[in-house]
Amino acid sequence: MKSRTKWLLSGSLALSLLFSSALPLSVAEAAAVQTNAVQQSSTTAIAENELFLQEKYGIAFQAGSVTKGQFLQHIAKILKLESAESSPAFTDLNADSPYYTSAAALYEQGIITSLKVDASQPLQASSALYIAVKAAGLAELAHTYPLKKTTGALKQIGYSPAGLSLSAAQELAAAVHSGLLPSSLYKEVKGKAASPELAETLLVQILSIKGDYKHYIGYTSDADIYGKLADAYNTSDIIQSPELQTVVDTALKQNLVTGYNLKDDRYDANFVDSLSLTYGHDNLKHAVQLIGLLRSEGIRAKVQFEPKTSAFIYLKEWGEPVQSDSYKVVQIENGNYIAYAKEYDLKFEFNNAADKARFQSVILQYAKKNSEDQTGLIASSWWQPLYYSLTKLDDYIQITNNKITGKGHYYAQSFSLNEPSAAIAEGFKQLGAGLHIQSYPIWVDKPFFNYLNGEPL
Repeated sequence: MKSRTKWLLSGSLALSLLFSSALPLSVAEAAAVQTNAVQQSSTTAIAENELFLQEKYGIAFQAGSVTKGQFLQHIAKILKLESAESSPAFTDLNADSPYYTSAAALYEQGIITSLKVDASQPLQASSALYIAVKAAGLAELAHTYPLKKTTGALKQIGYSPAGLSLSAAQELAAAVHSGLLPSSLYKEVKGKAASPELAETLLVQILSIKGDYKHYIGYTSDADIYGKLADAYNTSDIIQSPELQTVVDTALKQNLVTGYNLKDDRYDANFVDSLSLTYGHDNLKHAVQLIGLLRSEGIRAKVQFEPKTSAFIYLKEWGEPVQSDSYKVVQIENGNYIAYAKEYDLKFEFNNAADKARFQSVILQYAKKNSEDQTGLIASSWWQPLYYSLTKLDDYIQITNNKITGKGHYYAQSFSLNEPSAAIAEGFKQLGAGLHIQSYPIWVDKPFFNYLNGEPL
């Protein structure tokens, strides 16, 4: 669907004009610049919400009004409420309605409380907030509100407790104070039908409050990003998952794969695929300098640190391995070892597709080693840097990620060329009954593809 909104300049650009103008601005002019910056930031957030819901859930509102049934359907979808055990007898909604299953699931959870659904009617903004407060799990918080606190919050959106039930007034107040309703949308509530922008914002805020939105430690442009990156690295350890390792270690011993990664899905960035890349490495100094490099190139992106453990065969002829907190080995039957190395993935979500495309030229110039005595690179640059996209990119090459998921939070993955991926997946299935096996395409940089393919750098 064609986006309803256009990407505008970020608010930071407008603010920079405020502080860097050659001539001093009047109070009125400064206020106008700040207001414009806030409006632009709000527009960017709305477009970001729209893209996230489209890519992750297939949710898209058309321009114009939003019906209550559509909103209930999308609430049920993001909460993964697929069905209800009971069959409530709604007064205006039959069981064959496309909205019945969603409404029944939400009614069972107490997210809607009336047997009159009004599914075909335009969604009122206040009604959307009542539903969103309950869906976000904020009802108990709302119902602690005394009258004074409630009244103060309602004033911000033009409401008075008069004419509202106590619980309704409390829920509107909690929507304001919790940030479920952003301040940029305060004027979109009283006496109005919910706009697509408000509906999308509430869906994303529900996901965020429940911990199901994007996860990141900050932006490349943040002043404190380096400290957060160091904290994330220093508190990560070698990942251990006996259930999965039994399978993938056996695959290593049988030469089914040459290596694999262990990761924890609780660190998954959950970024939108079309704007994201994943970059793997093992050295903290390299990560710090990579962030600085992107800043120096004017590339702003969200950053998530995802701990990773890489496993591979360490041959006995390489000599006695030296172990540490970040490098462990286990000897296997033939005298070789399986080595487990602490590594990480940095997940980036860029502001736009152009910056995502530009990332590769920066890496190849400043973080790709081509000779032993090469200078002008950031610290610990690799001969075969590893970075990949889940969407197709020019000058990247498609390979396959073979992923194994167990019962818990951990998963294993092994990258392969496309041709042997089916055999690898089948081998995993034979080794690990009850595990979920996925094989899907990813697009990697050419040096890493050459490494997999046994070609020169």
